[in-house]
Amino acid sequence: MFRLPRLATTATVVAAAFTLLAPTAASAGEATLSDPRTVAHFNYSAGETPDNIALEPDGSANLTLSFARKVVRVDKHGSSRLLAVLPEVANTAPRFGGPVVLGIVRAKDGTLYVNYATGTSQTGIWRIGPHGGTPAQIAQLPADSLPNGLALDEKLGVFYVADSTRGVVWRVPLKGGTATTWAAGTALQELPGGFLGANGIKVHNGAVWVSNTDRQTLLRIPVGRDGGAGTIETRATGLVSIDDFDFTGQDDTVLAALQDDEVALVRPNGTHAIVLTSPDGLSSPTAVAVLVKHDEKDPKDNPKDKQRKEEATVYVTSSSYFHAVAPDPNLLTARLDRDSD
Repeated sequence: MFRLPRLATTATVVAAAFTLLAPTAASAGEATLSDPRTVAHFNYSAGETPDNIALEPDGSANLTLSFARKVVRVDKHGSSRLLAVLPEVANTAPRFGGPVVLGIVRAKDGTLYVNYATGTSQTGIWRIGPHGGTPAQIAQLPADSLPNGLALDEKLGVFYVADSTRGVVWRVPLKGGTATTWAAGTALQELPGGFLGANGIKVHNGAVWVSNTDRQTLLRIPVGRDGGAGTIETRATGLVSIDDFDFTGQDDTVLAALQDDEVALVRPNGTHAIVLTSPDGLSSPTAVAVLVKHDEKDPKDNPKDKQRKEEATVYVTSSSYFHAVAPDPNLLTARLDRDSD
């Protein structure tokens, strides 16, 4: 029977060094979530623990099933199709006790790229064709690294990889090749005796954003004109067991997966509110992805109403990493609404 390794609990995370911002209620006029529903369930005993998400334009979700070493595509109706299986590896990845496929991104041409952590030379970024098939390794990372979150900047032609054990952000050419350390520092590292440092990662508004699970923080790293990393900024604290995240739109508002069975709305000022919990279907959520649509209101309905309605679907993967007794690995969707001028 498949078993997950015993993971460090968030109760052991030391947070005294930070000024914690307690969750607050959602404010009028900001993004709200409604109609949460579980659209797909997975087999925990087979290692089908959905960890990360890359969306298709039609709303289908490409998911990494970490311990099963699989990549699947789930359509809007919840039907799942196998795209690829990463090669079996005898060695073990740091922290997880076995090889795991974690971060995933989609290029504009539909090609998928995933992070594979193995504890061997096969650790790194792997490429999968738009319609699936045999994966191919395009970049190697150190065997003792844990490539977790993966982000892609097609304008610059580079990947960014959040390394949870080495506490760095790697930069890799889109075509593959040598990985170089792009950003490093205490803010990206795990705590002494901790479990995971840099975890989720996104490119947004001229910067690379990174979550640090142990330190409960959301970080922003500006991208300089030369492509180099600027000074690491802490944008939010007190995000207990934060994993991956996504932005709700053009501003810096974030929806973050907290592995303590919550999704948090993190405002640009660093405060946050809990918007989804376990009764909504969460079971150790690990990633969030947002698909935004714009709906202009018809002036004929109300000429005085100049507001534009932004509607989006929010996708959340639940891995059940911390629910070995009654696991429910799943994919959840919810509706996100926000009025803007």
